[in-house]
Order: sequence, then C-alpha cells, then structure tokens
Amino acid sequence: MTSPLADRLRRLQSFLPQDIEPELSGRLTRMVGLTLECVGCPMVVGDRCVIQGQGTGSVEAEVVGFEDDRVYLMPLTAIEGLRPGARVVPLSAASRVPVGPELLGRVVNGTGAPLDGKGALRAESQVGLSGDIINPLHRAPVRQSLDVGIRAINSLLTVGQGQRLGLFAGSGVGKSMLLGMMTRFTDADITVVGLIGERGREVKEFIEDILGEEGLERSVVVASPADDSPLMRLRAAMLTTRIAEYFRDQGKRVLLLMDSLTRYAQAQREIALAVGEPPATKGYPPSVFAKLPQLVERTGNGKPGGGSITAFYTVLTEGDDQQDPIADAARAILDGHIVLSRRLAEEGHYPAIDVEASVSRVMPQVTATDHFKKAQAFKQTFARYQQARDLISVGAYVPGSDPETDYAIERIDDMRAFLQQGLKESAPLNECIAQLKAVLPDRKNAGDARQGAE
Repeated sequence: MTSPLADRLRRLQSFLPQDIEPELSGRLTRMVGLTLECVGCPMVVGDRCVIQGQGTGSVEAEVVGFEDDRVYLMPLTAIEGLRPGARVVPLSAASRVPVGPELLGRVVNGTGAPLDGKGALRAESQVGLSGDIINPLHRAPVRQSLDVGIRAINSLLTVGQGQRLGLFAGSGVGKSMLLGMMTRFTDADITVVGLIGERGREVKEFIEDILGEEGLERSVVVASPADDSPLMRLRAAMLTTRIAEYFRDQGKRVLLLMDSLTRYAQAQREIALAVGEPPATKGYPPSVFAKLPQLVERTGNGKPGGGSITAFYTVLTEGDDQQDPIADAARAILDGHIVLSRRLAEEGHYPAIDVEASVSRVMPQVTATDHFKKAQAFKQTFARYQQARDLISVGAYVPGSDPETDYAIERIDDMRAFLQQGLKESAPLNECIAQLKAVLPDRKNAGDARQGAE
C-alpha cells in the first residue's frame, strides 16, 4: 500500500529533466599569502572556480596544484571577504577566451574582458587558452624578410617572417618607444601587443601616445598591469599568444610584441614559490624555465601556405646584466637578440641599438648575398672604430698606423647618422639597403679613386 505522498512524488517526477547532475562544491580551508587551499572539490590543474565570500562578493581563482585531497588555488582578482569554510564552486567554461576580428582596436585584460570602455566584446568565437602544438617538421621555414621600418634592424639585423627575437635592455633605454615604432611601421596585417606587468600609467601612455589611433586600428592590446595578480599576468601573456595564433590560422601575417617576457617569468616564479616549488637558479624555480619555451614556441610560422607570427619579446636585464638567468634562457630559445645600450641612450643616440652585441640568426636566409656581406662589413668597420675609440679620443692614435682604423675614422660620422632615426620617421627595407651601400662604399673603388687623384 502506497501513501498519497509517494504517489504525488512519482507523478511530479515525470516533469523533471532526466539528466540532472548534482552541483559539486568544496570549501576553503586555508589561505597563506596568495595561495588558497580547498578540499572536497574535484578539479584538475587549470580549472577555474568561484569562491563565495561574505555578502554578494566573490573571488575567481584557478587551480595551480594539489597535494593529496587538497587543491591549491591562485586568485585572478583581489582577495576580499573570504572566510574559513567559504564555498568553492567550479566553473564549467574555464579556459575559453574570445577571438575574432572584433578584437581589432580593443584593449582587454588577461581574461578577455574589455578595459577600454567601448562596450562588450561580440567576438565571433570562443577558443581554448592553449593552442594546438604544431609539429616542427610541418612548419614553413623562415625564408622571407619582414620590413619593420627601423633602419638599424632592416639593414644590419634583418628580420624574417616567423622569426622570434628578444629586445634586451635595462629600464629607461627606449624599449617601449621602439615597440611603438614597430607597430606603426611594420609591414604586417595584424599587430597583437601584450603589456605584461607594466605600470598602469605606462599602459595608458603606450596606447595613447606611442601606439596612437593609427596603430590601434589594426592592433589588439592585452594589458595586465603590475598590480594584477601573478595569475592574471600569466594568463595575459598566454591570451596575447592565443590571439596571435588565431589570426595566423586565418592566413594573416601577425606581429606580436610582448613587453615583457621577464614579467611573465616573474609571475610564474611567484606562483611556483607560493605552492612550494623550491628555487633553483637565483630564486627562479625550474618550472619558470619550462614555461618560457612553451610560450615562445607557439609563435613562428604556421604550415606552408598559411600565416605567420613574427614575435618581439622585451627582456629586462637587471642592472644591465646580460647574464641574468631569464636573459640567458631567452637567448637560447629565441632566433636572435637586439641589445639596447644605456651608454648610447645617454649619448642621445636613438634607437640605442648596440649593433655589435646584436644578431639575427635568420638574416643569411632572408637577405641577398651582397646585402649580407655589406652588413658584415659595416659591423666590422664599426667595431674597429670602437676598439680604437679611447686612443682616438685622447689623441694617442697616429693616422696611417692602421688602414682599417683609418677607414673606420673616415666613415664613423656617416655610420652613426645612419644608425639614428626619428620617432616618426619610417625607413622602408629597400631604402635601408640602398643607404647602407651608400654609407659604406666599396673600399677597392675608393682606393683606386684616391690613387688616380694622386
């Protein structure tokens, strides 16, 4: 015999969906610094969740590690109103980010949310934060040059489409200004800029003063200032790369500028140390040096006939130390490095590119033979003058002692003028090559002309 209540429950059950799943949640058990510990919530590394604070406040976090039944979380937003035992609710669409042509001209944060006040993003699709890994044997080789509009780079450190280079410099020597010139002058279809860990004031100045309206029209800017959580800075760098990958897959020539790779490494260091990873090299845990190539190797050329990502990463050298662990690791995984010199910056030489310490590893593959030889001759002549600079400045060098040094002294003024460039001055690649040949004429012909005059 059944009760009326049981009959009523059976009748009502037919109106319920058949695939109801229980909502799983955990609780917050510990908080030390930026590290949160949760139990009772089945999540994997990389999942996102919401921690319900007091009142209507909540904190979004991501799983960064675990130990036994404890899950380590790192907040994406500011920690406010959390208490012991707070409810932790997993999010379903954890790692999807907006991509599409609608991003052009917009400024977003590390989660893809707009920062520019131009309204909500109506992106055409959502994709995973981690792109597909391309088989290195399936990538198109770097065989075509890219015009970046900078005379010293176009002529002496020619960049190839799909190349990854580092801008190595200390603070205040013109990295951001050089990046801004590239966004305006580079012959690329799309520019993706990642401002990672910069001061908030510099973010606004870069967008308004350096990038400008013209540069912003064909650019996407991902900004995560220094006061963001380390996880947000990490995600901003990954989102910058993911957006560039999307446009590359559409067959576009993409220029990716990330300022800076060092801030990305420092964000990963903060996270790794917070969850208990031991420091290895000058305070950097091993995971930092594993994350760097994972990020950088996602750029470059796609499959033959597809698009390309030419990437420039700024690398901060603390105290102008070129042997900094991050600088040393970056040199090993990048396809070249451009060193900015504080001495040149102090002399008013802009851009302050140290051509002797810089190199483009793909230049022989993307330049004509005569161009490459002329660039090598320029570097050799410039280096010869630098070697004798002290003797020349104190009057100890006797003209005629060394023909190579005499030639360097004769050409140095033209060479210095050639290496300098105004902020709003564009230098097309073909013009740079012609100017290089004019600055350093063929020495044999010059010698014959002098003999004829005598």
